[in-house]
Amino acid sequence: MRVLNELKPGLDEKVYENALVLELRAMGHHVEQQRSFEVFYRGQLVGRMVPDLLVDGKVVVDPKVAENFHENHVAKMLGYLAITGFELALLLNFKHAKLGIRRVVKSTRP
Repeated sequence: MRVLNELKPGLDEKVYENALVLELRAMGHHVEQQRSFEVFYRGQLVGRMVPDLLVDGKVVVDPKVAENFHENHVAKMLGYLAITGFELALLLNFKHAKLGIRRVVKSTRP
């Protein structure tokens, strides 16, 4: 909320990402920005995924500037959770005066 209150809504996603890094680190959190993960299929490297932020080795955080969250945003977070092994992702929407937050939790179904 501090980031949105200070910067106001509607700026570029990267601006919020960088500000979140500063804010979270100032609060004592360990934050990794744009860490690359290899993606394997049947033992073969098929690509890389790069989540915006990893917080405390537990949570994927993805700032957005979108009218609404879409299913493709959620699907991407589920992919990040699968690759990182984390259980929780947060989508943060800075488009409007009220911060939009959507929790995405890793499915426990096989």
